[in-house]
Amino acid sequence: MNAKEFASYFDHTLLKSEGSATQIQKLCQEARENGFATVCINPYWLPLAAKELSGSSTVPITVVGFPLGASTTSTKVFETKNAIELGAKEIDMVINIGLVKSGNYQMCGKDIEAVYVACNGIPLKVILETSLLENDEITRISKICSEIGVAFVKTSTGFGSRGASVEDIKLMKAAISDKVKIKASGGIRTLEDAEKMIAAGAHRVGASASVGILKEWIEKHGDEK
Repeated sequence: MNAKEFASYFDHTLLKSEGSATQIQKLCQEARENGFATVCINPYWLPLAAKELSGSSTVPITVVGFPLGASTTSTKVFETKNAIELGAKEIDMVINIGLVKSGNYQMCGKDIEAVYVACNGIPLKVILETSLLENDEITRISKICSEIGVAFVKTSTGFGSRGASVEDIKLMKAAISDKVKIKASGGIRTLEDAEKMIAAGAHRVGASASVGILKEWIEKHGDEK
């Protein structure tokens, strides 16, 4: 793997409520310069990000039902369609965690499927918030996501009690088909963190520390293109 390939794993992320226009512009500039796959931002900033990223390989993506997952399905569907109109090229949605905790996997699946349909071909990542789930819950909801045909299952919002773990990735990987990918996010701040997630099976890494992680990679491996 070279530096360009490593950079392509990253969703360069800024989802803090206090993120300003200037910070979004900086995020986009960093993503363009480093060749990150996407910038992951709150929906309001999509038009700005789309403008800043125009002509680059990096695309703007956003979150739906974030960060609690407890919005109504119709609200999530509206958010999804609106986000795509504003320029989102991927959607990261949060599952209804309360439905999982209630044992109502059928309704949770219907919530995911409605957003999947609303995406109309745009890749959908489904955020499980693994810190709140038991192992069997992670397995069951990952299988449901796989059956629906989503693009990715994703570990965390970054707002939970902890972020991604290697154990989470392994559980998710064992439950999904080869067509579904995994995104690790939450608490990934160092090269060691990122490399562990990728080695465990993550195809994408969500991080606000992407620039520093890539710098670490280049210092360790060299900047071969």
